[in-house]
Amino acid sequence: MFDKADEARFKETLEEFSEGTSRVLPVLHFAQEVFGAITPEVETYLAERLDMPIARLHEVLTFYHLYREYPHGSYTLTVCNNLSCHLLGSEGLLEHLEKCLGIGPGETTGDGLFTLEVSECIGACHQAPAFQVNGHFYGPVTLAEVDLLLKSLREGREEV
Repeated sequence: MFDKADEARFKETLEEFSEGTSRVLPVLHFAQEVFGAITPEVETYLAERLDMPIARLHEVLTFYHLYREYPHGSYTLTVCNNLSCHLLGSEGLLEHLEKCLGIGPGETTGDGLFTLEVSECIGACHQAPAFQVNGHFYGPVTLAEVDLLLKSLREGREEV
């Protein structure tokens, strides 16, 4: 599945991180960079290449929020759903985003611009309700601020 150049980089990664499971995270990062996501097919391929049980690789893949199991849009919107954010309005924020974008969590807009996700915690309780755009924190946010941000992103600007 890797082309010739990617195969060379893959082998370099294996050599650099040759000790046991220390190579799993860098290999997942690399594969996501190459393929855009760690789909079930990519996961199977990597497990074979790393000579490890697919269940063990899947445990690592699903433990870390940094890895995608499906292709994402240009902007990944991640709504925090921990207790602080939930109590301060993340449910309403999520519903608003679903309505504005016409998609639900785990889906991407037809134009490939936005992917919507929900996370148990993004570590921004002090900014509740908080969400992220491609890892950049926003919060506390109002629905009007979210509308302005979406408009800005649609216009190709990343600032509000």
